[in-house]
Amino acid sequence: MSCLERVLSVADILRDTVGRLRLDHEQGKAVAHILACRTGRLGGHRAVCDRCGAEHYAYHSCRDRHCPRCGGLDQRLWAEAQIPHLLPVSYFHVVFTVPVSLRRFFRGEYRRHALDALFAAVSETILETAATLGIVPGILAVLHTWNQKLGDHPHIHCLVTGGGLGPKGFVHRRRYLVPLVVLQTVFKRKLLSKLRALLREGQTCVPNQSGHERLRDASRPTWNIDIRRPFGGPQQVVRYFARYLRKIAICDQRLLGYDGETVRFQYRDRKDRNRVKTAKLSVLTFCQSFLQHVLPAGFVRIRRYGLLSNRLRKPLLEHCRELLGADPPLLLAPPGESRVEALRRIFGLEPELCPACKLGRLIVREEWRAGSPLPGAALASIAPRAP
Repeated sequence: MSCLERVLSVADILRDTVGRLRLDHEQGKAVAHILACRTGRLGGHRAVCDRCGAEHYAYHSCRDRHCPRCGGLDQRLWAEAQIPHLLPVSYFHVVFTVPVSLRRFFRGEYRRHALDALFAAVSETILETAATLGIVPGILAVLHTWNQKLGDHPHIHCLVTGGGLGPKGFVHRRRYLVPLVVLQTVFKRKLLSKLRALLREGQTCVPNQSGHERLRDASRPTWNIDIRRPFGGPQQVVRYFARYLRKIAICDQRLLGYDGETVRFQYRDRKDRNRVKTAKLSVLTFCQSFLQHVLPAGFVRIRRYGLLSNRLRKPLLEHCRELLGADPPLLLAPPGESRVEALRRIFGLEPELCPACKLGRLIVREEWRAGSPLPGAALASIAPRAP
């Protein structure tokens, strides 16, 4: 069975191209995980239906944050776990974008420093502008480095409370905390200052003269910050914002075709009323575009500030709920719930139900760990790759 006869995946494309790619250490690890995901190399088990006797093989997933196949259940579980951190107030979705002339700072071996500087500039901008009103908001910030066509586009999505904690209680704000022009001015000043410091300390791949020219060019135009309409309440916030958290540059469902030389995929054109269009890239360009978004090892792309900061979150949120007269948050997941139970509760799936007869239950008869020799039947069940 060829990759065109079944659901096309990013793993299929990488498998055919990996020998022609120049990968750094982190990219190599990500590719190895993606290629091994849901194959016998990561281990699995053999189950037999107690009714019809059909055998079924299940293979473990890699759980790598860059894998297009993983993260669906984790996204929903993460969203549910955030409910205790949300207050019964409106929320704003604020997006901070890096100008094109500065994106060179966010590539190469020093990109970790530039991305940390971006997070610092964003958080300081929101907290300091809110401090002029005498309040502390709650901020959840998520890094994305791509656009719909897999291009280099570092930006941070922020979920910001509509108001904040002040000396006299919780202050509600129907509009965003400060005017947009204030946010743009402060963010520009802070990020330019931080990138200038990285350039001075030699912690960037941009040559010194070129770096100063880029900083000078970026200081002139107005920077793009998008403040989206406030949300209605915590449940709506969780459902909407969870889409931005366990997300990667492209999912398998957006792939349209692959002929060995070119890849076609869908994208939404933000500049043309969000219309769905088709992009076509050479296979090498596609793989390189995808892999440029692999993050440095251990880099935290979801961060919290203000009322949601890790050290102070619990007491501050409890105090805010007292001031707002809010009920304790509802916990959706039962304590000690397993992943199988979560699949059943969230998606209505029955992992133990036989897919052949739809009546019997699957009973595990054999298990093997990652790296163990596969049983002969398991090897036979893996569809051969197209040449």
